[in-house]
Amino acid sequence: MELAADDDDYLAEANSLYTALLQELQSLEVQSLLGGELDLNDAVVTINSGAGGTESQDWASILFRMYLRFAERKGWATEIFDILDGEEAGIKNVTFTVSGAYAYGLLKSESGVHRLVRISPFDSNAKRHTSFASIFVSPVVDDNIEIDINPADLRIDTYRASGSGGQHVNKTDSAVRITHIPTGIVVASQSQRSQHQNRENVMKLLRSALYERELEFRRKAKGDLEATKSDISFGSQIRNYVLHPYQLVKDVRTGFETSDSGGVLDGDIEAFINAYLVETRKSN
Repeated sequence: MELAADDDDYLAEANSLYTALLQELQSLEVQSLLGGELDLNDAVVTINSGAGGTESQDWASILFRMYLRFAERKGWATEIFDILDGEEAGIKNVTFTVSGAYAYGLLKSESGVHRLVRISPFDSNAKRHTSFASIFVSPVVDDNIEIDINPADLRIDTYRASGSGGQHVNKTDSAVRITHIPTGIVVASQSQRSQHQNRENVMKLLRSALYERELEFRRKAKGDLEATKSDISFGSQIRNYVLHPYQLVKDVRTGFETSDSGGVLDGDIEAFINAYLVETRKSN
C-alpha cells in the first residue's frame, strides 16, 4: 500500500514534532541535574596552554574554538576579556565570558586538564605528539553575593594592549592586570578601549575567581571532589582527545567516549557534559 503525499507530509510533521519533544524532555532532564546555587549564571572560562610550546598553544586555540562553537550551538553570547597569542601559532592563554541560561552549570564540568594526541602539523618528520591545556570555569557573580576584597591586597598594573582592537587600544595603557596578593590569583582585561572599562571587567573576573576558589575549598572539605586545578601534565587529565592512530575522545571521569572527534572539536560536547552531570548526581 502506497502512502499519499498528504500522508508523507503528516509523517514528516509527526517525526519533527517527536524530535522536538524529545529534545525538550532531554533539556528538562539536564536542567533537573543543575541545582547548584549559581548553575543558572553566566560563566568565566580561562584556557591555559601547557608545557610544549607551539604544540600546546595550538591545542589551546583548538579548545578555544570548540567552546565558542558550543556556545554558538546553545545560542549563548561570548566576550573575550584577555588573550595572549603564541609566538608561532595558537594562544598561550585566553579568558572569556559565556552568557546564557545555565552556562556555568553546564560548563563547570569542563574544568581540568585536556590531553591531545595527534600527528603534529608543526613537525616535518610527522611524528606523534601529546599536548596539554587546562580549562578553569568560574561563575559570574552579581552584587547580591558578598565577596570581601581588600583594596590593600591588590596589585594593579596597566599596560598597552597587545591584541586586536584598533590603534587606540594599542597606543594607550588601557589594559589592566590585577594580582590578588593573598591567593596569587591574576586576572586581566584588554578587550575594552578605556582603562576604566577594563578595570570593571577585571574586578568582575576577580570576584568570580575568588568565589569559585571558596566553592572549591568547601567541596574539598566535604570530600565531594578533588581539586579542580591540577598540573597541566600527563596523568592529571580529565579528557583525552586522540586523533592518531585512531579517532577517539574519552572522558576519564565518566568513561563516556565517542569516535566522532571532528564533531567534538566542532563544539558537539553536550553528551560529555550530560554524562558528567549524571555521574555527579549518582555520587551525591
